[in-house]
Amino acid sequence: MLNAEDYLSGQVLLIDKPLHWTSFQVVNKLRYELKKSFKLKNIKVGHAGTLDPLATGLLVICTGKMTKQIDSFQGQIKEYTGTLVLGSTTPSYDLETAIDKTFQTHHITTQLIQETTSQFIGDIQQIPPIFSALKQNGKRLYQFARAGEEVNIKSRQVTIHAFEITNIDTLNIDFRIVCSKGTYIRSLVHDFGKALKSGAHLSALRRTGIGDFNVSKAKSVEYFLKSLPSE
Repeated sequence: MLNAEDYLSGQVLLIDKPLHWTSFQVVNKLRYELKKSFKLKNIKVGHAGTLDPLATGLLVICTGKMTKQIDSFQGQIKEYTGTLVLGSTTPSYDLETAIDKTFQTHHITTQLIQETTSQFIGDIQQIPPIFSALKQNGKRLYQFARAGEEVNIKSRQVTIHAFEITNIDTLNIDFRIVCSKGTYIRSLVHDFGKALKSGAHLSALRRTGIGDFNVSKAKSVEYFLKSLPSE
């Protein structure tokens, strides 16, 4: 069992983020429980890459002196699996907001879906969703969105190393994506829908890898907390 000095010296914790939790909530929970279990006044805890509340999967959490390595972990390649729904869009590009538009899908074939993925391989330009925590003019983008204010969001280059369709069930499309830091899967799904001359939104997302770290080695928040000494 690790002791207080181990966590202060620095640990890398692989946590499987639960649905509806923010990454910040996971970090806060772990910090609070570490302080309580080891009677610490303070301990540094941070994560190497945010996951949306509606996403699950791998969070790399660093404690103590290992927080200095967060930037190097954030820059590593990410892997995701998920499901998109064809024929409709939402303002947030996922299920955080309700469907606002519907589109024709009768022209979309399995072959067209498979062929269209090739348009998104390599270096591409994408515009982050307005429902995101990115800052512009000192405000989070989602603050503009919730206030109904328009904002000009600049596109940025990201790299898609792999975009595979793993299952097609009518309008529900399962996929696997390997991508660079800064990629918004929601934006990729939104643009994929447009490339199909239709619409699409993200209905499920799971991060399965960051660099050499895999979610198969990750522990739930509950499992980690049970590993701490009780008072």
